Amino acid sequence: MNIQKPVESYGIRLLQQLFLRGKRIFNMQDVVATATLEQIPVNQLRKILSNLAKQGRVLRLRRGLYVSVGWLLPQETQPHPFVISAYLIQPSAISHWSALQHHGLTEQIPHVIMASTSQKIVTPSMREKQSSPRKMKHAWIINDVRYEYISVQQKHFFGIIKIWLDEYFQVSITDKERTLLDVFIYPKMFGGMGEALGILESSLADVDIKKLVNYAIQYDKKAISKRLGWALEYFGISTQELEPLLNVPIDYYCRLDPSSPPIGPCDKRWMLQNNLIIEENK
Repeated sequence: MNIQKPVESYGIRLLQQLFLRGKRIFNMQDVVATATLEQIPVNQLRKILSNLAKQGRVLRLRRGLYVSVGWLLPQETQPHPFVISAYLIQPSAISHWSALQHHGLTEQIPHVIMASTSQKIVTPSMREKQSSPRKMKHAWIINDVRYEYISVQQKHFFGIIKIWLDEYFQVSITDKERTLLDVFIYPKMFGGMGEALGILESSLADVDIKKLVNYAIQYDKKAISKRLGWALEYFGISTQELEPLLNVPIDYYCRLDPSSPPIGPCDKRWMLQNNLIIEENK
């Protein structure tokens, strides 16, 4: 008896029914539920999924999580990388460079998919024994696409909206203002404070300044509030709009560029040291 034929037939039926239920990305719970309804032997599911993967009909994202890769209909393709990112770690939100590019706040095309999460991150590379120090951040690599996650505290996991990528998938992403705030939280990630200021200047016409200021207050880091406030004023935002940031109490001078030495003139009004040596009057 040739067992391969029924296994292959079960696999096609399984994928068809998952597809009809809107499950382009699915876990073992979805698979078991669908198999039970379709009277597909549950004890053969591992073999069925393995066979589908060998045929290139499904892609394993991580243990127990799979994606169908678009063989049922000619126009079907693999889900958008943002969707895969959203399913790899839950909850998570597309952020940083990926969100910046999505919102049209940069012309640079990021080479990785970046997302924020309040969950602990454990990638396959973290489980591997390393013979030498790693030069790159731990990440998932799926179909040659790199997925990186930034861990944030639960209280900092805000400023998130939902967007539709297609008729099937909706994902979370940081909104324009939270994305821009992240540029000032992690300036080194964006190429340094000089680059951060350039991104801010080119984005001012597209963001809600009041919301951006409120986000900085909510984030509750004094140096970030002062850095952002100084930068917004430098680019012409009125004192009235920046008053909440001016009123943040601070008893030390913070550096405009946190990764550069503490040199340069100090601005007592903002309690900030201009270590980029940018003139105060543009």
